[in-house]
Amino acid sequence: MIRIEEAYKLVTGAVEPMGNEKVDIKESLHRVLAEDIISDVDMPPFDKSAMDGYACRKEDLNKPMTLIETIPAGKAPEKEVGLGQCSEIMTGAPVPRGADYVIMVENTRLDADGKIVFSGKTGGSNIAYQAEDVSEGDILIPNGIFIEPQHIAILASTGYSNPRVAIKPNVAIISTGDEIVEPSEKPGISKIRNSNAYQLIGQVQKCGAHADYIGIAPDNEHLTYEILSKALKDHDVVMLTGGISMGQFDFIPRVFEKLGVEIMFQTLAVQPGKPTLFGKFNKKRIFGLPGNPVSAFNTFELLVRPYLRLSMGSKSGWSVIKLPLGASYTRKKSDRDSFIPVKIEDGRVFPKDYHGSAHIQALTTADGFIMVPLGTTTLEEGTSVDVRQI
Repeated sequence: MIRIEEAYKLVTGAVEPMGNEKVDIKESLHRVLAEDIISDVDMPPFDKSAMDGYACRKEDLNKPMTLIETIPAGKAPEKEVGLGQCSEIMTGAPVPRGADYVIMVENTRLDADGKIVFSGKTGGSNIAYQAEDVSEGDILIPNGIFIEPQHIAILASTGYSNPRVAIKPNVAIISTGDEIVEPSEKPGISKIRNSNAYQLIGQVQKCGAHADYIGIAPDNEHLTYEILSKALKDHDVVMLTGGISMGQFDFIPRVFEKLGVEIMFQTLAVQPGKPTLFGKFNKKRIFGLPGNPVSAFNTFELLVRPYLRLSMGSKSGWSVIKLPLGASYTRKKSDRDSFIPVKIEDGRVFPKDYHGSAHIQALTTADGFIMVPLGTTTLEEGTSVDVRQI
């Protein structure tokens, strides 16, 4: 039985890079960027008006000005602004030569001669200057970023219509056990619905990987061998839940050994999540997660999620923030590292009402987990804790 930190090192030390490919920008959401995004232009590309108004010389604000042209967005100015002159200008249009100030249209009036008169108070120039946001050659997004909508705007504005991204790992998901039925079925006596597989499908997809649900492997060693053998041939990662404890029908480790899988560990000093397996088969990686839903969720977030993200070139595995506890937490046993669901409110962390590894409802409003270290029974209010966000 090993501690979670050692398990994390074994898993992340066995990361197999996935390679990369180009995709259409419309398909880039939640992919991992595999190249630096470098600006090929200044932003703004020219001095532009920040509002609708009149471009003029600041020294002329106290005198009537003659209107010489109108400059719409997308059109280059044709005339230079001289003394006592101004050009009507729209938001985003290039500022004409000679002008160093834009007055808001709301702060102007016409005098009896039809000239523009400034009627407001002076302030900023209302000009967005060339390259004040970005200079040509700047790295705007480094590789390894998980692409969100705000990154897509940068991709588009710099001409990366086909960004290079990491190839998605293909993850096989298998549930085990004769007691499991699919969600569409009404469970009979001694049966339960298969929540783990569908939970894990969502977790895999949230990582940016491809989830392939294989189905339920029965409590039959030969059939399980056939299912796992095929899954290993067709997938980069094989992940299953249940069947790795010490019961009569928990023969999964034995099947993996027959398949030639090198088992790195199969027991964690973690609560929940003790029966957790990690193995290697050539360039394939295998995760055996516990059968209880909170345990499966927890061990995925602790070990599988970092593996998948790092295999796609992400720069970090765990997502951890430090926050103070908003309430004390006490447990009876302290023989393992314990992970409990928490809620973040007003910058503090509050342990959720949590009844154990089958209490999946506790996760529905949780923001993350905190770890109560081995040997610790109490965490006092105000203690700074690591929150692993989910």
